[in-house]
Amino acid sequence: MMALTLAQLAAAVDGALIAPDDAALADPTHTVDGPVETDSRLVVPGALFFAMRGENTNGGLFAEAAVANGAVLVFTEERLALPVPQIVVADTLYALAALARAVVAEVRAAGTLRVVGITGSNGKTTTKNMLRAILSAQGPTVAPQGSYNNQVGAPYTMLRIDEKTRFLVVEMGASGIGDIARLIGIVVPDISVVLKVGLAHAGEFGGIEATQRAKSEIVTQLPADAVAVLNRDDERVAAMAVLTAARPVWFGLDPEADLSADDLRATSAGTSFTLLVDGLRLPVNLRILGEHHVMNALAALAVARELGVDITEAISALEGVERAERWRMEILTRADGVTVINDAYNASPDSMAAALKTLAQIIEPGQRSVAILGEMNNLGDYADDEHDRIGRLAVRLNVQQLIVVGHRARHIHNAAGLEGSWDGESVLVETADEAYDLVNSRLRAGDVVLVKSSNAAGLRFLGDRLGEVQA
Repeated sequence: MMALTLAQLAAAVDGALIAPDDAALADPTHTVDGPVETDSRLVVPGALFFAMRGENTNGGLFAEAAVANGAVLVFTEERLALPVPQIVVADTLYALAALARAVVAEVRAAGTLRVVGITGSNGKTTTKNMLRAILSAQGPTVAPQGSYNNQVGAPYTMLRIDEKTRFLVVEMGASGIGDIARLIGIVVPDISVVLKVGLAHAGEFGGIEATQRAKSEIVTQLPADAVAVLNRDDERVAAMAVLTAARPVWFGLDPEADLSADDLRATSAGTSFTLLVDGLRLPVNLRILGEHHVMNALAALAVARELGVDITEAISALEGVERAERWRMEILTRADGVTVINDAYNASPDSMAAALKTLAQIIEPGQRSVAILGEMNNLGDYADDEHDRIGRLAVRLNVQQLIVVGHRARHIHNAAGLEGSWDGESVLVETADEAYDLVNSRLRAGDVVLVKSSNAAGLRFLGDRLGEVQA
């Protein structure tokens, strides 16, 4: 974080500075610049600790551990007996956002910081990682680790910047209307990206129309000198162009988009396409698996273009990205010739369908396709129909062995049985351990195995087990 005095920090969060007995530490002009942490286990010497109050715990219980690990300042909702300064606030979540707002404003005023916000039902983390690779080659860049995109994770990322930071990339996720608006209240991006409006978390939002309204919050407050990077192929995203004063920049497979792609090809080695931009046709060879990542690459390249990055340099950086993210289309090659695609960090109807299509596309003659699928969470009233659709899709794509894990995913198995005259090609098991034993007993050299589910189903660990080197 950029250096601020204790007095500045207290003012930024509208808190009361409580000094310890040590006179040196009591000086309100004392400056701190360590990282902000909300988990005491991640605290390092010099860190600032937010004792966040959660639904089931009180972060104040971990303040002593944070100090023991080196925290030099604690933000808390109640005064604690600590040997370091503390700032007492009414609400630590509000204070975290307020501090992020103040820090971003200070850095923006002091330098050349550009802020990119990304949202979408799918692809946020992959696009963020692509942008980090491109922009890091241009200057100091801060982007979230993992999927830090909520009311804690987004400001946590913002607080990683300092006066030298040139680019800040922020994922903006939402579980309901108003969530992204609150993040926009912390920082209004110079460039906002909307990737897709799909059924991910539709149960939480209350339907896809509500999802569209929630995602549109990332562009509605943009000023006229900002840019809205929008997916021309998604009609719900395209409709957002009339909701913003910002200049729209279009990406998609539609040839009328500002950046478009053709000649798409997916293999087990990655994904290739031809980029069409500014009258040029440029080859792009991604190491990331799956044609659906072409849209993420187009969005990242559109942002880079708006930030003045040479397009050939941006492509070169993209081609160096080895994987989308841990447990996202992660390829694990075993010594016995079996390939495992571990894509079980998250799942929605769109991403599940895309993963199955990728599996079908990359199978070579003589290879067998195996899909181990678990539940897609947070679909509400859509759940049964969407799991049913995935089961039928697996049959239509000629997936040769389907293993469905867990009672809540049973409609995948049931629909697969109804779709075709299968005889054991689809099996329903209750646990990941059962799936592991079953699939290992049937695998042979050359098989390609997709493991896909929502995070809560835990199949990402099954994917890791299956991907381990087999003697």
